[in-house]
Amino acid sequence: MKIGVIQAFSQKDKNELLYACTRKAAEGKGYEVINFGVEKEETIPYSYVETAVSISLLLASGSLDFIVTGCSSGQGMMLACNSLPGVLCGYIPTPPDAFLFGRINGGNAVSLPLGLNFGWAGEINLQCTLDELFHGTFGTGYPAQEAVRKRRDTALLKELNRLTKKSWQDIYGGMDVELLEKVLGRKKVCDYIVRYGQEESIRRLIENHKA
Repeated sequence: MKIGVIQAFSQKDKNELLYACTRKAAEGKGYEVINFGVEKEETIPYSYVETAVSISLLLASGSLDFIVTGCSSGQGMMLACNSLPGVLCGYIPTPPDAFLFGRINGGNAVSLPLGLNFGWAGEINLQCTLDELFHGTFGTGYPAQEAVRKRRDTALLKELNRLTKKSWQDIYGGMDVELLEKVLGRKKVCDYIVRYGQEESIRRLIENHKA
């Protein structure tokens, strides 16, 4: 599994911690973790909405399998992600939320509250939450006696998510120009998609924009 870490500018001081905790949670599982920022030295203020667009491009292009993200509350990022193609994002403020999302919902992104209630020892809750997320196999169902029904419901949810959302090809022409310019100017994200993206139409969209 290829996991991306990327969060909103408002919580850029948490980037190193979020990346380190994700790497530790994924340790020994054969997963690759890539940090897309926003890092401390970055000055461009990517909002949670703009970051969600980058997340959608990364996932819809097939460049990554999973995204760990967040904003001050975690809610805005989750909502923005779930408004965009190719993303099924859960809100995981606690270890039980993370465990249940991974086992039952099996989406491809999670949003964490990186400001709200992130006080003394907040890094412990963050690490424990990510540990529980990657603790077992995604989408197995929980509890065991209801696993078959849970997996069936998850499959239906993913199909509805796919059916009710437009593709990037459909929304590209109608998107806010300033938003699109800013997102497609995010070099690390776009270069990664061009190099590793599996969806030719999205790679071509970015290459044409750069040209």
